Amino acid sequence: MKPLMPQDTIAMFDEHAATYDQTWSAMAPLRDALQLVLDSVFAPLPDDAHVLCVGAGTGAEILALAEHHPGWRFTAVEPSGPMLDVFRGKARTLGIVSRCLFHQGFLDSLAEGQAFDAATAILVSQFVTDSAQRRVFFRDIAHRLRPGGLLASADLACDMGSEAGKRLLEVWFDMMSVSAQARERAKAIYGSQVAVMPPEAMDDILQEGGFDRPVRFFQSGLIHAWFARQALDAR
Repeated sequence: MKPLMPQDTIAMFDEHAATYDQTWSAMAPLRDALQLVLDSVFAPLPDDAHVLCVGAGTGAEILALAEHHPGWRFTAVEPSGPMLDVFRGKARTLGIVSRCLFHQGFLDSLAEGQAFDAATAILVSQFVTDSAQRRVFFRDIAHRLRPGGLLASADLACDMGSEAGKRLLEVWFDMMSVSAQARERAKAIYGSQVAVMPPEAMDDILQEGGFDRPVRFFQSGLIHAWFARQALDAR
């Protein structure tokens, strides 16, 4: 099977793992705001919930959820070994290693048999540039959930061809300190290496990926987040 994420993208995360959190520290307020609402989205989960985190990176959402829910367990799936190592070090420092399973690879290499109460995919599916494969990505997550299990997914989303989308992009680039000379290249990357698409298209992909009609629960700049329940026919 063709890998869902290109090898050069994984290599980029490998290379920058040690400095990843520092590099994106200016974006921490957006991350914290998303996690604040995410905690409320997951409020219906049981006290002993097991949460699957796909593309866990350096563990931001797991660390936030673990702090507020001491009975929850987590399975972190991450193709970049160095990124997973950074998360493992944080988990050790915070004393939650015993509540975490660390899996280097993609979801298809994770052992079957565990049905999860919920899953997260935070700024992950945007790197799956083929729309059909993106649907497969979400269907694989749906397959791992208990009946009616919750998904929280966030990605960059924008209708880059619309007037409103163009204006939003400019605001986003200003916030990201992208120079005027680099903006056309950034737009090209958003149309190729990072699959930025209109939010309505993501609604459809999530449904085609095995979930009920998603609810958009967060937006900040280009970052959009949805929650949805596994459709009954997804398993």
